[in-house]
Amino acid sequence: MPAHPLVADLPLPAAPLWGALAATPSGLHQAVAQDVDEHAHNLTAWHQQYDQLGAGCFVGRLTEWRLPHIQVFREQTSQALRQSCEVWADSFWFGVPDPAATLPTRINGRLHGSHDVMVRPGGERFDLVTPDRHSLFGVVVQRQALQDAAARQGCHVDWDALHQAEVLRVQEGARHACLNALDGLLPLSEPHATGWHGADLVAMEGAVLSLLLDLLDTSEADTAVRQSVARRQKVVAHAREYVLAHPDQAVTVPELCERLHVSRRTLQYCFEEVMGLSPIQYLRAIRLNGARRHLREAARHGQGVQDVAARWGFWHLSQFALDYRKLFGESPSDTLTRGAH
Repeated sequence: MPAHPLVADLPLPAAPLWGALAATPSGLHQAVAQDVDEHAHNLTAWHQQYDQLGAGCFVGRLTEWRLPHIQVFREQTSQALRQSCEVWADSFWFGVPDPAATLPTRINGRLHGSHDVMVRPGGERFDLVTPDRHSLFGVVVQRQALQDAAARQGCHVDWDALHQAEVLRVQEGARHACLNALDGLLPLSEPHATGWHGADLVAMEGAVLSLLLDLLDTSEADTAVRQSVARRQKVVAHAREYVLAHPDQAVTVPELCERLHVSRRTLQYCFEEVMGLSPIQYLRAIRLNGARRHLREAARHGQGVQDVAARWGFWHLSQFALDYRKLFGESPSDTLTRGAH
């Protein structure tokens, strides 16, 4: 696979700074959620939708520093998720999995190596599939702020390579230093944010920018996308779109094969590589997550569990309740009741 160096000793012209988080107050923010949608909305200035794939009650924890031009966060999730994400515009996101994580993450259908760093530009959707008991450090930096910092340090960032990349191959020393610094900013125990003033936040932002430039200076961007991975990701995306377009139908694997013009074996391979799940498992999870979202709003519209189940193609209520409890750790009626309050 071709790789491209990202940083060279060439100056770039400076430009005025403007942060996408300017409308939100700087400082430390923390949140705990017991629902994947609530958790997805807790991350500032992101457009996200999460589907729960792992079985059991969900708990999501987020610790986030909002700085003038940078967002630094630690995200912990108890259950495996499919995440559809879009970072705020004119920025870059860098994702560094916690070294304690034992299972890999998939980004746009590609397995992410345990010693790599994920990256995506702002304003473009990307998909993650994260395992149970996942922990991730994230840094989102406004592009101009990174460019100005690179100019001050006499470095040039290859924006084209960075924009195309999904994975950065990073030297272990730089990655280890970055993880240690982020762990200090976002410890597992509750951070103490008292006494932080504007000058402290500016200094913190400068330190994070230096960490990112150190990573880029010792990394190569893997911009190669295998055609087979891209094709399989497209098959999975079309399957999801078809199921969501026909929510009241229990779409079968043979029906999907016919609609997508692929064999059953090809469909199986696509889902296993992109999602780490079989088509049947994923299709059921899509519908159950859709039913859960509907249940959280149903009581306000005078609807009950049976109405929602039928809306999502579950015609056997006892089996629906069994599958629902297995995935989410609670009954459909519990979700309906909680949504009413």
